[in-house]
Amino acid sequence: MWKNKISWRTFLMFLAVVGPGIITANVDNDAGGITTYAVAGAQFGYKFLWVFIPMTLALIIVQEMSARMGAVTGKGLADLIRENFGVRLTIFILIGLLIADVGNTVSEFAGVASSMEVFGLSKYIIVPLGALLVWLLVVKGTYQRVERIFLIASAIFITYIFAGFLAHPNWGEVAKQTFIPSFSTNSAYIAMFVGLVGTTIAPWMQFYIQSAIVDKGITVKDYKYSRIDVIVGCFITDIVAIFIIVTTAATMHVAGISINDAKDAAIALKPLAGQYASILFAFGLFNASIFAATILPLATAYYVCEALGFEAGVDKSFQEAPQFYTLYTIIIILGAMIILIPNAPLVLIMLWSQVINGVLLPFVLVFMLVLINNKNLMGTYTNSRFFNWVAWGTTVIMVTLTLLLVITSLWPNLLG
Repeated sequence: MWKNKISWRTFLMFLAVVGPGIITANVDNDAGGITTYAVAGAQFGYKFLWVFIPMTLALIIVQEMSARMGAVTGKGLADLIRENFGVRLTIFILIGLLIADVGNTVSEFAGVASSMEVFGLSKYIIVPLGALLVWLLVVKGTYQRVERIFLIASAIFITYIFAGFLAHPNWGEVAKQTFIPSFSTNSAYIAMFVGLVGTTIAPWMQFYIQSAIVDKGITVKDYKYSRIDVIVGCFITDIVAIFIIVTTAATMHVAGISINDAKDAAIALKPLAGQYASILFAFGLFNASIFAATILPLATAYYVCEALGFEAGVDKSFQEAPQFYTLYTIIIILGAMIILIPNAPLVLIMLWSQVINGVLLPFVLVFMLVLINNKNLMGTYTNSRFFNWVAWGTTVIMVTLTLLLVITSLWPNLLG
C-alpha cells in the first residue's frame, strides 16, 4: 500500500514537471531532420539504424546538463554565458544564432508548404495561415496552455510509427542493423553519417530547454522528475527517427526509388505502401514543421532577451515583455515572407543556417561544460568525474562530426 502511494506520488510529480525535455527533443525532428532521415532510408536502407544508439546517449547527456543548470541556477543559458564569459562573446554567439535560426525558421515554413502541397494546397494560402497560427499561439497564450499544445504536437509524431508498420519492413533485418554497426568509406555514406549526427544536437536546443525549465518554475528539488522528462523525450524523438528510416528503407530503397526531400517520400509512399501511409507521412511533416516554426523563433526570443537583460516569457503580456514578443513576431514574418518570394534561394539559406549552427556548436558545448563544473554556480550538482569523461568525449565527437558536416556542406565533392 505504501509503495503504491509512493509510485502514484512519483507519477503525479513527473506529470507536473513534464514538458521541456519531451518538447525540445521532439522539435529536433523538424522538416530538415525528417528529410535527412527519409533520404537516409531511401538511399542506404537500414544501414544507419545502429547510429541512433550512441546518438541517443549523446542527446541525453547534453540535454540533461542544460536542464540541470536551469533547475539549479534559475537562469537561462544565455544569461549564464553573459555573466561568466562577458558581453562580447555573448553578442558573437547571439548574432550567429539569430541568423541561423531565421534560416532554420525558413526551412520549417518550407516544410509546411511542401507537406500541404501533397494535398493540393497552395503555399500562398497555407504559409500565411500557418504563420498566423503560431504567432497567435504564443502571443495570446499562457505558458501552461502553450506547453499542452506542444505536448499534443509531440504526440502526433506517432504517425510516423504507424507509417512504419504500414510499410511492412523486414523486422529481422531492422533488429540486425540496429544492434550491429556497419561502416563504409564511401563519400556519400560519410556525408550522410555526418548529416544524421549533425541533426541530433543543435545550439538552439540547449538554450530553449534551459529557458523552458526556468519559465516553468522547476527547481532543484523537482529536478529528478525533470531528468526523466529529458530522457523520455530523447528516446521518443529517436524512436520516431528510426521509424522514418524504416518506412523509406522498406519501400523506396527496396524499389530503387531516390528522393530529395520529405515531400518526395510522402508522394512515393502512396503506390508502395498505400494511401494511408502517404497521408500519415505528409501530415507528420506538416505537424513537425509547424511545431518547429513555433519553437525556433521562441527559443531565439528567449536567449536574445535573456542575454540583453530584457523581460522574457510566454506567461508575460506584450506590455511586460515587448522586446521578447517583437523579436518573436519579426522572425516569424521573415521566415514566412522568404518562402513566398518566387525563386528564393531556399537551399542556400538552409545550407548556411546549417553551417552557422555547426560553427557555433563547439562554443556552446564548451561553455556548458565549463559552467556546469563551476561549483560557485552548481554547488553539489556539478558533473561527476565519470559523467565529465562521457560529456567531454561526446563533445569532442560532436565537434569533430559537426566540423565534417560544415566541410561537406561547403565542399560536397571533397570526400569524393
